[in-house]
Amino acid sequence: MSPIRTVCWSPIWNKHHERTGLEHLVLTKSTADSVILAIDEDDTAFRLNYHLRWAQSGCLLEADLVLVKGRSERSMGLRADGKGPWKHADGQHIPELDGCIDVDIWPTPFTNSFPIWRTPLTIGQQEAFRVAWIDGTALTVEAKSQAYSRLAEHLYLFESLDGSGFQAELSLDEDGLVLDYPDLFQRVDA
Repeated sequence: MSPIRTVCWSPIWNKHHERTGLEHLVLTKSTADSVILAIDEDDTAFRLNYHLRWAQSGCLLEADLVLVKGRSERSMGLRADGKGPWKHADGQHIPELDGCIDVDIWPTPFTNSFPIWRTPLTIGQQEAFRVAWIDGTALTVEAKSQAYSRLAEHLYLFESLDGSGFQAELSLDEDGLVLDYPDLFQRVDA
């Protein structure tokens, strides 16, 4: 399928290298291909490529990531059936991710769209989700609980339910993609 949308974000989380880097995402009806170039908090430049594929229902089916950081290159592949079980690309089951439907990749605001697309909320409504959270700067994955509350037509409150107290108000465009993620990412007109 030909690309239907290109979106770019600037990373602003690293205060020593604010706005150094870019995410370039090519989005189709059921896939996302992205490259992120940035400098991590440890002052190491990295490139993260990810490819995602999902079902018509919005449930993730495949996540393939390649991280180049320093002099090393690592990759990770995950497979899901949209009902909760997850496997590595080689078919090995990942029991700690059972029950996760969505994926959340750090450092991109794109994956915040999956729960919003899949579960339409009315203004004032909140929903909790269990996600496969991928640290793209280390290529690790773990289950995490998160919640989204719809505050207005294009404004959601994201909350991490891991005890950290992290929350952020996310402004979205008409397609449910993040425009502004305070202190972390900002959309760049492309």
